[in-house]
Amino acid sequence: MRILRTAIFSCLIGFSATALAADPGLAQDSTKSGGETKVILCFGNSLTAGFGLEPSQAFPAVIQEKINTRGWKFRVVNAGLSGETTAGGLRRIDWVLQRPVDVLVLELGANDGLRGLPIERAKQNLQAIIDRTRSKYPDVRVVLAGMRVPSNLGREYTSRFRAIFPELAEANKAALVPFLLEGVGGVPELNLPDGIHPTSEGQKIVAENVWKVLEPVLEEMR
Repeated sequence: MRILRTAIFSCLIGFSATALAADPGLAQDSTKSGGETKVILCFGNSLTAGFGLEPSQAFPAVIQEKINTRGWKFRVVNAGLSGETTAGGLRRIDWVLQRPVDVLVLELGANDGLRGLPIERAKQNLQAIIDRTRSKYPDVRVVLAGMRVPSNLGREYTSRFRAIFPELAEANKAALVPFLLEGVGGVPELNLPDGIHPTSEGQKIVAENVWKVLEPVLEEMR
């Protein structure tokens, strides 16, 4: 059991070949916020990067398809990095913000929880990421993805961890996806053999979870 848990843990926190540095869209796109096309930045870990899948199967790409179908002028950038913690995201955010951002979809915290890292520190890191983004782009809209951790970490830790996301959303007037993996987490056929990374079908459900919250935000911006 311990070996299996270690293997799963390693899969989630290990670096992926789809790291942010390899994202040509982020490095080369010259889209400006003041132009017709606005930028949606999906900033997260392996769940955003689409670990084990093609980039086109990750939920940011699925959301881009939804946007294209509607003819809306938004471009989704996948800035997911496998293994990312909230601390890692905080170190990385300034580099990512070199490009204009109109919507920040913030999906971080799962790796902090699996490592049993201090909850308040994770909350502070997420707040700092939001603060830095708004400092550079004051009109940015924020969508925060809620996350949960396994109950074997203890009732107090799991409940407190789950609470930081609605607390941050309320404090920052951000839109909240209550649980990113709703309908996917714990469903074997919707996850890869590691049991925690969604399959392509699972990513479609994740995209729907995000879209329910993101769509009204984009409607307002239009």
